[in-house]
Amino acid sequence: MIINRYLFREILAPMLAILAVLVSIFASYLAATYLVDAAVGNLPLGAVVLLVAIKIGISLEILLPVTLLLSVVIAFGRLYKDSEMTAMASCGIGTGQTLRPVLYLAAAVAAVSACASLFIRPVAYNQVYLMKDLAKKEMNIGLMEGGHFYELQSGDMLFFAESVHQNPDWAEKVFIRTEAGDDIKLIRAEQVRQGFDKASGRRFLIFNRGHMVEFGAREVGGKITNFEIANYFLDPPPNSLSKYRRKAAPTVGLLRSEKLEDIAELQWRLTTPLSTLLLALIGVPLSRTNPRKGKYARVGLAVVVFAIYYNLFVVAKTWVEKGQVPPFPGIWWVPALLAVLLLVLLWRHAKR
Repeated sequence: MIINRYLFREILAPMLAILAVLVSIFASYLAATYLVDAAVGNLPLGAVVLLVAIKIGISLEILLPVTLLLSVVIAFGRLYKDSEMTAMASCGIGTGQTLRPVLYLAAAVAAVSACASLFIRPVAYNQVYLMKDLAKKEMNIGLMEGGHFYELQSGDMLFFAESVHQNPDWAEKVFIRTEAGDDIKLIRAEQVRQGFDKASGRRFLIFNRGHMVEFGAREVGGKITNFEIANYFLDPPPNSLSKYRRKAAPTVGLLRSEKLEDIAELQWRLTTPLSTLLLALIGVPLSRTNPRKGKYARVGLAVVVFAIYYNLFVVAKTWVEKGQVPPFPGIWWVPALLAVLLLVLLWRHAKR
């Protein structure tokens, strides 16, 4: 129908603009955050762009619903402002006919949102965790600054140097603390530089003129070793990065899990497309306003509705994870509340 195409166009125009603005703001925030990490040597500079792109992919499950809600409110707000909704009603076009194109568009966006939540989210989080773990385990003395403490190897190593030099990379007056289980090592050396063993493909530190203190966290006493030259290998065993994180777990794997944290994560992913549909539909009655107030009159209210809805989701997910709410209703009561609000608003909209 002509009315369907017309409403599609009215909603898509602000939707693309809003999505572009939100993605730009989010990307700028992420870039600033990761560039700080890269500047202090906690993250390779080349990984910043990739991490920003991955994070944007993850954020689509949130950005798409709020973008669609705001677009529907703005589009129908303009129709009310220009009295086009009144003209449609006088021509016999009721609420059901105006909801139909919104539902079609919301279904398409919900499908994209479902893909982002069920498939892109775990893959993207897996890449983020992997890159951050590798960044924490890697060490590049040339990117460091003297007089600063650095956590390396996922927090198992603490590094400090009074001064750092480049070309070649080396540092002076070095203090290092390493921890492996209950075994703790303290290394104090005059100089340190990096080396690479081509045979094993492992990196190591070469210390000059210092001493090493070894002791157990639960033992009395320790061992002190003085050295002129000592090597310390950095690379962890190959399986040390295989830590389980539920956000990176495949959706199929979560279906078979009985852990409360996994159940909460699964329900979060499954409710994303449903939230997209409900938020888009609720934008139609929410946008009803007096023509003199303008098309942006209800945008603030839409933002408040989404903020409350999203925060309720976060709270409900936490309750399920901690066992304060059983797996059923789990977090499903949050979209149920939104569905009730939608029915109430549509009922009031139809009475006017």
